[in-house]
Amino acid sequence: MLLKLGALLLVAVVVAVLVLRGLDVKGLVTRLMAVIGEMGPVAFFAAMALLPAVGFPLMAFCLTAGPAFGAQMGLGGILLASAAAILINVLLTYWLARVALRPLMEKLVARLGYRIPVVEKADQLELTILVRITPGPPFFVQSYLLGLAEIPFRTYILPSFFIPLFNITGVIIFGDALAQGKGKWAALGIGLVVAGGLAVHMLRRHFAKRKAVPSP
Repeated sequence: MLLKLGALLLVAVVVAVLVLRGLDVKGLVTRLMAVIGEMGPVAFFAAMALLPAVGFPLMAFCLTAGPAFGAQMGLGGILLASAAAILINVLLTYWLARVALRPLMEKLVARLGYRIPVVEKADQLELTILVRITPGPPFFVQSYLLGLAEIPFRTYILPSFFIPLFNITGVIIFGDALAQGKGKWAALGIGLVVAGGLAVHMLRRHFAKRKAVPSP
């Protein structure tokens, strides 16, 4: 959390310095949205599905989807397309970790001095939820970790899709509302993100209490 706050503070300082030096932030954002809009929604959401698998920040797509395609697709269309992109991404990263790149990843993990954990069947769902709600690891790293741990697909898919989707929906609503000057919708987007954070906090406390209770 301190690293994230430090990074946000650094970005804020850089932006403030650039503004003081005469940078036209609004014009820059307008040009950026125009470039993204020229890609078209098919290319944009295909990139949203594929690029996060190699580390591209997913939030960059969530913040720009509304301003770039809100007038063309509407908020509902953007949310549906984003949900489809997230689903494709979690399927792709799971397949890469379990099948396509597994031998390479196993060698990399061993070279770094770690070993892939063996997860008991009774703990698989809990581990999947914990990985998805733990702040810090990027989204694609979470998917690769769960794939390498050989979490069964039926256990992996629902938490991996619905848990991030809640937060992503809030960010998309916020970005779209900010672009259109809709204060109430922007507040709703922030509210969803905050509610997701509170739910994550409660889940983490719940699992921590369960671990603290000794087995009979």
